[in-house]
Amino acid sequence: MTTAVAPRSVAGVRQGLLDTWTITLRELQHWRNRPGVIAFGWLFPVLLAGMFIGLLGGALGATTGGSYVDFVMPGVFAMAMFFGLESTMTAVSLDASKGVTERFRSLPVSGVAVLAGRCLADMLHSLVGLAVVVVAGLLFGWRPDAAPLAIGAALALLLALRFAMLWIGMFIGLRVKNQEAIVAVQVAMWPLLFLSGVFVDTATMPRWLGMIADANPLTATVTAIRDLVGAPGAGGTSWVAESAPWPAVLWPAVLVAVFLPLAARTWRRLRR
Repeated sequence: MTTAVAPRSVAGVRQGLLDTWTITLRELQHWRNRPGVIAFGWLFPVLLAGMFIGLLGGALGATTGGSYVDFVMPGVFAMAMFFGLESTMTAVSLDASKGVTERFRSLPVSGVAVLAGRCLADMLHSLVGLAVVVVAGLLFGWRPDAAPLAIGAALALLLALRFAMLWIGMFIGLRVKNQEAIVAVQVAMWPLLFLSGVFVDTATMPRWLGMIADANPLTATVTAIRDLVGAPGAGGTSWVAESAPWPAVLWPAVLVAVFLPLAARTWRRLRR
């Protein structure tokens, strides 16, 4: 019995991997079909970085204890990963509204493969977007003061944040019923972005507000990355900020542990 089950289980895993890759390729085709939208998604964080560096860098640089470019670029990297929630949520919702999800239900494809395929494609998308932002940062004058191992650790933390945002985005995209709800969630994302240490040092905020900003998962990742690459203004004064980089590791792990099973369960219910 064991020898009979093993080949079937191996074949099932192989088929699941093939299904995942097929879904990934399907998502990657959107790069060719919508080059303008894809390129704008890569360049939007660069646009925001240029605005803050050019318009506010002179005023905010004095509060960071060093170059504002070196201070803000780690925040821009984390911001680019944070937008994974928005793009994934919108894409999943559009698939449902256009009947793509219904077509997937009619095929002998695992729901896990559909979600994993989208996740893999979005992670590849995020790597390209992050590379674009890094090149822009170097052109703006950003110069990391870190060893290759520290830069690798910073990249791992950014991808961990992106991975967590993707599963949150897929869960929300599967749950919302219409595009109006998507727009409401997108609007709610901006206070989360600005109530963090992305653009300003949380130590300059009122203490109660700074503690809230330090508890933001974005701030945890940004603080850890600034510490790794030797950027000025390593964080606020709360215990969350002083415990870096552990919150940057724990936050994505907790978010994935919560939202991955929620997204998978929502998909299973949609297939019934």
